[in-house]
Amino acid sequence: MKTKYALLILSLVLGCSCTDFLDESNPSNFTQQNYFKTAEHARSVVNSIYADLRYSANGDYGGNPYFMTDFLTGLAGTKVSQNVNINNIRLVVNNSDNEYSKSWWNYAYRAIANANLAITYIPGIEMDKSTKSKCLGEAYFLRAYNYFNLVRLFGSIPLVLVPVDASSPELYPQQASTEEVYNSILSDLKQAEESDLGWTDETGRVTKATVKSLLASVYLTMAGYPMEKGREYYALAASKAKEVIDNGSYKLFSSYSDLHNIEMENKGEHLFMIQYQSGIVENPFQSLLLPYNMDVSYYSTETGSVYALDEFISTYEEGDKRTEEGEFYYTQFTSNANREEMVKFGGYYIYKFFDMDAHLNTAKSSLNYPLLRYADVLLMYAEAQNEAEGGPSATAYACVNQIRQRANLKGLSGLSQEDFRYAVWKERYHELAFENKIWFDMARTRKALNLTTSKFDNYVGHKFTYGPTLSERELLFPIPTNEIKNNKNLKQNDGY
Repeated sequence: MKTKYALLILSLVLGCSCTDFLDESNPSNFTQQNYFKTAEHARSVVNSIYADLRYSANGDYGGNPYFMTDFLTGLAGTKVSQNVNINNIRLVVNNSDNEYSKSWWNYAYRAIANANLAITYIPGIEMDKSTKSKCLGEAYFLRAYNYFNLVRLFGSIPLVLVPVDASSPELYPQQASTEEVYNSILSDLKQAEESDLGWTDETGRVTKATVKSLLASVYLTMAGYPMEKGREYYALAASKAKEVIDNGSYKLFSSYSDLHNIEMENKGEHLFMIQYQSGIVENPFQSLLLPYNMDVSYYSTETGSVYALDEFISTYEEGDKRTEEGEFYYTQFTSNANREEMVKFGGYYIYKFFDMDAHLNTAKSSLNYPLLRYADVLLMYAEAQNEAEGGPSATAYACVNQIRQRANLKGLSGLSQEDFRYAVWKERYHELAFENKIWFDMARTRKALNLTTSKFDNYVGHKFTYGPTLSERELLFPIPTNEIKNNKNLKQNDGY
């Protein structure tokens, strides 16, 4: 393609005079002012926002930025001793040079920049009204989604809501308060909620259910720390989650295997996913989640980036199906050299995202990665309703018990408000572990599961089973060093 492009330019130069060449504007030299003319332009800029959900880190070895929060839960081990991004977080000696923090910051703000372009310029495009509304709804959601991640990870952050160029006053923005950021998130999600988005979309685009589910999560977070909005916001979280439940468009899969069945992507239990396609942008997690150099996969690299600690697995109730071999975790697999031979790992590796065809045949995966699941919505409703109304309702019990019954566990009943709260929190650990949920739960509740006692400790002072202790500084991640150096208006988070 590069050769063809060079020949095309040469023919253009030879076919016109120097004056004509210098005077003629290049129709492919797009700017903010001349690009946004057609429905195709509207769709392309929105698509670019989705693309930035696929994080990567410069100079990373054997990991991925999406593992960042899991290593601050105390639930995860790693076999990648040379990965400083992983180990500095896991050992609670993190600093602002961590490439994972940098990736979350850079990709989120790049997505926000494209969302700002979409929200600013799509209204002026002549196109089908409903299609325009959907494009804007997706852009508002995606801007809110990225700001929600940023404010929870970094606290006080720049809030940029307009396109920026070299002359913009927003080029070196001030940090907004967390309250201002959350208010903007809510405003964007309410705009998305009023758009023409459908309740389902098997192409993987944002839906009305996606929007309402995120609203439930935002309200639930704001009810807790650091905003402490309390009962009113728990009620709002319960209300939004209940709208998704009552609509009936989504449901739990009957089998855990459907969580990583490519035929079940973007439907059923999957409310929102990162989209991958072999040959275009492949799923990067498959080799990373394999046990280290056990030769069980068609992938040539088996990294052992993250696995579940035995102590965490022991907190599951006896008979919990999620801990059975090949459900959420696996401890053995057939040898790549001889599929009749079983290789034992000596630990629990993550099976939730396992692409069987990729590991047995292709070493290429199109399997999507989940960002929002219906199980999360059920648990959000149960927790929020219990807090809003001073105790669990029959519907709250029904929501959490759907998840427990799928796990072959007895349903909850007859619990006090406090006991139900802890039961739901623990269910979130067991159902949503290694899905970028648990550390966010720890930060908003200021509680952490003690893997020895199965009780909940205060976050500050909680000691991991392998030694390190959480301090107040670990309630946030550090703003990347280069951002602090490049923008004198930014203040680093305490302790970093």
